[in-house]
Amino acid sequence: MSPRVISVDADHPQKPAIDEAVAILRNGGLVAFPTETVYGLGARALDRAAVTRIFAAKGRPAAHPIIAHVLDENGARKMATEWNDLASALARAFWPGPLTIVAPKRAEISAELTGGGNSVGIRAPLHPVARALIAALGEPIAAPSANRFQQISPTLASHVVKSLGDRVDLILDGGACARGIESTVVSISQANEIHLLRPGSISIEALGKFAKVIYENQNVTEGDVRASPGLDAKHYAPRARLLVAPREELAKLAQGKKTGVVLQGNSAGFEALTTTAGNAAIQLRVLPADAAGFATAIFATLHELDDLECDLILVEAPPSTDDWIAVKDRLTRASEN
Repeated sequence: MSPRVISVDADHPQKPAIDEAVAILRNGGLVAFPTETVYGLGARALDRAAVTRIFAAKGRPAAHPIIAHVLDENGARKMATEWNDLASALARAFWPGPLTIVAPKRAEISAELTGGGNSVGIRAPLHPVARALIAALGEPIAAPSANRFQQISPTLASHVVKSLGDRVDLILDGGACARGIESTVVSISQANEIHLLRPGSISIEALGKFAKVIYENQNVTEGDVRASPGLDAKHYAPRARLLVAPREELAKLAQGKKTGVVLQGNSAGFEALTTTAGNAAIQLRVLPADAAGFATAIFATLHELDDLECDLILVEAPPSTDDWIAVKDRLTRASEN
């Protein structure tokens, strides 16, 4: 059975659609909605039973925290026991936007929301649909990505339908997500250090204007308490086997399977690649050469190649520069390299 899907204006969401979504949330239901990063699977953040429904719908293990979405810094302060000057400076610089700030949680914030940890991730989204929903509800919305656990994140409403089906009560379809990958997650437990837990579209350079940035790529094992979502060694994965390799190696790897090939910027070196290799179709996709443009398109492209039933997806390895860190993180966790 398919979920109910309502198309909404991404810039000026219609009140009847928002009102219907709010009614579902107040009844403990789940609503998928667009943000500027990916589609979120929303429930009332302060409703323990509703948050538990998110875990059941996604097949998500209990140790994985869920980000709470608020309108502004005042909303964040109501969830945190500590909110230092650095947190305030980051919120004023990047909110509303794709930055999640992890802070010590208040006692009333349930362990279900935080994955059993003592901190809570909070962000104020930029997308008008997300903001209208939070404003109309009048309280924080818990919302991880609206997909089954460890699968490709959704950047279109159709991705949500495909992944979750009737596990979600309503989907607000606001079109494609502008950023295409999840938010940057930081911890600010010390006033002079920013610990980058999950890279996203807020760059290390931008964060470094406020304090020293410490980033160590983390892989946690199941059952570990974690401060941020998205830290498993396997995550964001298509059904097809995915490999990341330098451009000069991709043509060799494509032989003998129905293969998707994802390049950056142009198809140079692949002009002679025919539509078949070893009697299996080659699906060639060329994404933007800049990190932001590539990030916007990569999840949708992986969804498309999965839908074409590719056996193998080959992705050109991203450059080893700070602006590509978030893309590299997602591809590494999605791949078998």
